Amino acid sequence: MAREIEELARFVAETTLEQVPLEVQRYAKLVVLDTIGVILAGASRPEVRGLRERLNATAGTGATVFAPGWPAGDPRTAAMLNGIAGRSIELGEGNRYVSYQGAMQILPGLLSVGEWERRSGREILSALILGYDAGARLGAAMKTRPLAHQNGQAALLGAAAAGSRLRALDAADTSRAMRIAATLVLTPSYNNAVAGATTLNVAGGMSGFVLGLAPDLALAGFTAQDDAIEEALSSLVGDGFAPAGVLEQLGIRWEITRNWLRLRACCNPIYAALDALEEAIAALGAKGEDIERIDIATFEFAAVMRNPDPPNYFASKYSLPHVAACLAVRGSAGHEAVDDSALQDPEIAALRHRIHVSADPALTARVPASKPARVTVSLKDGRQATRSCDSPRGDCLNPYDASEIRQKFRQLASTALTSRGLDEVERAIDRLEHWTSASELVDLLRRHSRADWKSPIAPGS
Repeated sequence: MAREIEELARFVAETTLEQVPLEVQRYAKLVVLDTIGVILAGASRPEVRGLRERLNATAGTGATVFAPGWPAGDPRTAAMLNGIAGRSIELGEGNRYVSYQGAMQILPGLLSVGEWERRSGREILSALILGYDAGARLGAAMKTRPLAHQNGQAALLGAAAAGSRLRALDAADTSRAMRIAATLVLTPSYNNAVAGATTLNVAGGMSGFVLGLAPDLALAGFTAQDDAIEEALSSLVGDGFAPAGVLEQLGIRWEITRNWLRLRACCNPIYAALDALEEAIAALGAKGEDIERIDIATFEFAAVMRNPDPPNYFASKYSLPHVAACLAVRGSAGHEAVDDSALQDPEIAALRHRIHVSADPALTARVPASKPARVTVSLKDGRQATRSCDSPRGDCLNPYDASEIRQKFRQLASTALTSRGLDEVERAIDRLEHWTSASELVDLLRRHSRADWKSPIAPGS
C-alpha cells in the first residue's frame, strides 16, 4: 500500500487537538454551526420526511434525528438521515480546491456516533478536523471522472477516517477502516443534479452511515486488500491516483480552512456569475421587470448548468438561468428566494428564458486558480452594464464575514428553534471543545425547539 496513505492514517489517529492551531479550531466550529443550520432547514423537505417516516418505523435507538419530534434512531441511520437532510437544500460547505463537501458528509455521523458513545466535544472537534483533512487530501490525489459527483467518494473515506478517530482506533486499524470503506465508495453522477434526481443526496448521507460502520467492520476483524484505496480511486471510481501530494504540508495546511461557505442556495460554480449579476443590476438600479436580456459567459463546468426549465426544486439549484432570475426578480438567491414557489413564479419563468449562458474558453483556462464569470445586463430602455467576477464571495480567497455565516445559521435554524434556542445553541457550539458529551447539543435542541417541532409532523400532512 502507498506509504502516504499509511502516514495519513497515522496523522488522523495520533494528532492531538493541541497540535491544531486555535484559529483552525475556531473556524471548524463556525463550519459546525453552519452545517447544523443547514441540516435543520433541510429536514422539512418532503422526500426527506418521507424517508424518515419509513426508516424510523423500524429504527433502533441511541442517536437523535434532527427533525420535528426529535425522533431516535440507531446511530448509523440517524447520521444518514441528517446528512440527506443537509444535502437537500444545496447550502452546505465545500472545499475550494477539491470536489469535496466534507462537513455535511462527516459531521452528521460524528454527532450521531458521538451521542451514542457519549464522546466529548474535544473528540468530535478533533475527528472533524482530521477526518476532513484526510478525505480532502485523498480527493485531491484522485483524478475525478467527468460525470462523477463527489458525494460518497473522497468524503466517504474522510468519514471513515473521522469515525475511526472518534472511536480511538490506532493507526493500523484506522488504515484498515479506511481501506474497508474503499469498497463502499459510491458512483453518483452530476446528471442527477441537472435532472433533479434527489437520489444524489442519499449518496451524501451514506458517508455518515459509513462513518459508523467502517470502524465497526475493522474492529470486528474484517480485512481489506492493501491497495484498496489506490485501486478504487485510480481504476474503479476515478481515473488515476497520484499519492505523492497527499502529505504535502500535512499538519501545517488545514483543509477545513481551504473551503467555501454558502449563502446562495445553489451549486457553487455559478456563484461568480451571480456576484457579477448582482453588481450589474445595482449599477443600473434595475428591477427584474426592466431587464430585456442577460448574457453570462463563464467557465465550462458552470456553463453546463444552463437549463432554463428545471423540472423540480432540486434541479433548480443547478440552473444558472433560474437562480439568476430569482436574484433579479426577488433580490436574493438565498434559501427563502430559491424555493418551491420560484418555479411557478411567472416573472421568474419569463426572465430565465431571456438569460443566455455560454462557456468562454479563456475563462475556462483560468480554472482552478479562478472560477470566473462575466455578465452583461441589457435593459428595455437600452442601457447596459457589464461586470466580472474572479473569486466569488464565500470562497476562502474572498470569504464571507463570520457574522454573515452566523446570521445564516439563525435564519435557517429558526424553523426549528426558539429565539433563545438560537442563542443557546450558538453559544454551545462556540465552546464545543468543552462539551462532556454530544448529548449537550441534543439536549439544547430538544429543550429550545419551537412548538411545531416538539412533536413529529403527521404522515401526509
